[in-house]
Amino acid sequence: MEQGSNRSQPKSAWTLTGSKLALGAVAVSLAACCTHRLPDTGPDVASITKLPALIAHRGGTGDFPENTLVAIEGSLANHADAIWLTVQLSRDGIPVLYRPADLSALTDGSGPVAAQNAAQLARLNAGWQFRSTSGDGSYPYRARPVGIPTLEEALLQIPTNVPVVLDMKALPAEPQANAVAQVLDRLDAWDRVSIYSTEAAYQTAFDRYPRARLFESRDATRQRLFGVALTGRCDAPAAGTRAGFELGRRVDVVERFTLGEGRSTFDAHTWTPASVACFRRAANVTLIAFAVNDEKTYREAACLGLDAVLVDSPATMSKVRAALAVPFACRRGER
Repeated sequence: MEQGSNRSQPKSAWTLTGSKLALGAVAVSLAACCTHRLPDTGPDVASITKLPALIAHRGGTGDFPENTLVAIEGSLANHADAIWLTVQLSRDGIPVLYRPADLSALTDGSGPVAAQNAAQLARLNAGWQFRSTSGDGSYPYRARPVGIPTLEEALLQIPTNVPVVLDMKALPAEPQANAVAQVLDRLDAWDRVSIYSTEAAYQTAFDRYPRARLFESRDATRQRLFGVALTGRCDAPAAGTRAGFELGRRVDVVERFTLGEGRSTFDAHTWTPASVACFRRAANVTLIAFAVNDEKTYREAACLGLDAVLVDSPATMSKVRAALAVPFACRRGER
């Protein structure tokens, strides 16, 4: 497994469908709260010397059955710089790696993860629904099952110099946060793990652990990104903030009238030169673009100066990265 630590690929260190924004009163309140007006976007051409790190989404969901030990091993072999894993709690209170609400989505079982203990989950085939990457329509892991692993098993497999992001799923947050904290204590793994969740309750649940390295809430990141877009002003984060959001997002903009509302839909650019500049007002921030899965979006993330990108296929994206010779020029339209 140490094969993942001998990577020569260029890299950088990094220590909505359904999203809605209401104009009118909300836009006014955003303008009132913000403290900095953003500068112009800068020169027409910039030279990029550092490429974003590759984070294997769910261990590399495009290459192997997601959130499995097989996926982790494969993503390291494919030059991922960090691993993103999805965590839920088994019936017997053990953190395990699985994402959907029902086991039938990916495995040969059914029902919620919380209805089975960790030993039962390990006997399910987490690769049951995984189609071959060759495009022949086959299900290669039906003949060679891979179980649902525990978080502890995964952390023991990942080299200690490889950062890990744990995406917390399922509620309530406090029992899962406490169980994850016990694993991180036992393995002394706090310094190599960051915690993310779309549920703000997890930020609260992990606040009691001083070694926890938390992403800011998705709500806070969204507010900053769209605050910049709608008001041109910056509500800068605190120093050391970790933030992640899609590079682009379909957004419904709702304008409310006295007798109704108007609605428009946009494919919005969320990370932009202005929004990145806003976050960079704070020291030591880490900025990650989600859903970067081709050369065009990877180059865009690089031109924006983002620290890392979340990718489904490290096998594909490591080749994209290797093909980009640095330094290279970014024109204003790419930033």
